[in-house]
Amino acid sequence: MEAAVRTLLVWCPDWPVVAAEIVAGVPGAEPVAVMFGNRVLACSEAARREGVRRGLRRREAQGRCPQLVVVEHDPGRDARAFEPVVVAIEGVVAGVEVIRPGACAVAARGPARYFGGEEAAAERIVEQVALECAVECQIGLADGVFAAGIAARAGRIVEAGGSREFLSGVPIEALEEPELTDLLKRLGVKTLGDFAALPAGDVLTRFGFSGALAHRLASGGDHRPLAVRRPPADLTVEETYDEPLARVDVAAFAGRALAERLHDRLAAHGLACTRLGVEAVTADGQELFRVWRHDGLLGAAAIAERVRWQLDGWLTGARRGRTAPPTAGLVRLRLVPDGVLAHVGLQPGLWGETGAERDRAHRAFSRVQGLLGPEAVVTPVLSGGRSADDRVRLVPWGDEREPERPVAVQAEPIPGIETVPVLERAVAPPLRLDAPRASHLRLVGGLRAEPSNGVETSGADGFAMVEVRAGRPRRAGRKPAALPPWPGRLPRPSPAVVLEHPLPAVVADAEGRAVGVSARLELTGTPATLTVGRREPVAVTGWAGPWPVDERWWAAGESRRRARFQMALADGRALLLTLAGGHWMVEAVYD
Repeated sequence: MEAAVRTLLVWCPDWPVVAAEIVAGVPGAEPVAVMFGNRVLACSEAARREGVRRGLRRREAQGRCPQLVVVEHDPGRDARAFEPVVVAIEGVVAGVEVIRPGACAVAARGPARYFGGEEAAAERIVEQVALECAVECQIGLADGVFAAGIAARAGRIVEAGGSREFLSGVPIEALEEPELTDLLKRLGVKTLGDFAALPAGDVLTRFGFSGALAHRLASGGDHRPLAVRRPPADLTVEETYDEPLARVDVAAFAGRALAERLHDRLAAHGLACTRLGVEAVTADGQELFRVWRHDGLLGAAAIAERVRWQLDGWLTGARRGRTAPPTAGLVRLRLVPDGVLAHVGLQPGLWGETGAERDRAHRAFSRVQGLLGPEAVVTPVLSGGRSADDRVRLVPWGDEREPERPVAVQAEPIPGIETVPVLERAVAPPLRLDAPRASHLRLVGGLRAEPSNGVETSGADGFAMVEVRAGRPRRAGRKPAALPPWPGRLPRPSPAVVLEHPLPAVVADAEGRAVGVSARLELTGTPATLTVGRREPVAVTGWAGPWPVDERWWAAGESRRRARFQMALADGRALLLTLAGGHWMVEAVYD
């Protein structure tokens, strides 16, 4: 593993509360809670003494502390109030990177050499922030931004090379990945040290790329270095204005146009921004510069938002007890993509990647999200799963369209198993699906066979009995997929419509007896009719299955055991059904 950069991180505790005190005059010494989504985002020390904790609902927090002062969360307010703190730190060290309002980082090598040691540099920064801004802060020093952030909460300096040992006793919740954390705790992994002890290859196979990145952090590494490479000079965008920009709204409008130009230029080179430098020059020659760091990829809206925050901070100059705006209006703005990553291989959207139609659609959807919330507009993303209802993840518009469970394309039904057709479809019930897709269904005993090329069949494509024997692994003609296949997933074709609420059904044989599946996965009868709800029975012209699924058998409250079937009906429909606990359900409809 590549050694992480020695990092000094400055952390201001309870920053949303401190920002509300600086900007809005909220009494920080009193019980104060900053709310976001009707839950406590941050609270003051006085509120914690009354039992208020982060994540509590508003009503419960006020029940524990009736005199609680409630303030709504405002990211712009936090950014504006943090600007003087960054200015104070820049008076001591250079190259400050803002991680988020309330936290910033800098490479520790330069300050340590200048001030005669890491501890001396940390004391100098704390003293400077206290004198200039009257704000308390804590310093963490370790290898990498993640370890330095954990160290800052304890005010510790971790020796070089000791980040892994330092993190070993930290609770697994420090990863701030709720789903991954919950799963790891149920598997017995309680600390970062337990997680780091797992083999990296096994973690990647089981938890995907997000789990692998979290494993790297738990091992004392970093998912990317603090100082990424500088992009070519032609990626920088700037604009000069004849009339100085003295008002925040005018400057923000100009900054948004510049942000869209930067995003389009980066997209043309297949790049995305991870660190953004905002530079401004005033009418009398004063130069202002700030670097914003982001854990993900900055889109056009995210770039424009940070430019607006920064311009607001410069022009209002929010400080405790005094203001320090620029000496004159801004006459030049310059955006520098200080850190970029390759951003290629994305599927174009419904409206393409460029053009007025895409911009209009984006503005319309963003407006709907602003009125109704981010979950009001979502787009589907395919991910790994065994059933039709868990292979689609709905992502809010504007977020990165990453699958929740990445999975590679599985070329064969079962790796290392060769399937050979031995009987024609004439001896089996016919299965009618769309002709281009039906050849994928050659099934027996829950195993999917290769298409029966060369086998003569009568009528439409159906399925054939197969003989399964062990075969030599096929030599790959290309590099193997980086991701493993998802075991137990449904074979193609995929259903066109997945029902939000499955419909109850009854499958009966020719004598009208209900059809079931034994413990050995054998049907108790041949499906002849299907009855959905209270409708009339419809004849079954073809079927395939069962495919058994026994999920989460180790968790009594979450286990699910069922068998899946594909059935074609006499009226032309093709359905996906499941049998669980003796009850049939219609889950999806094929096109």
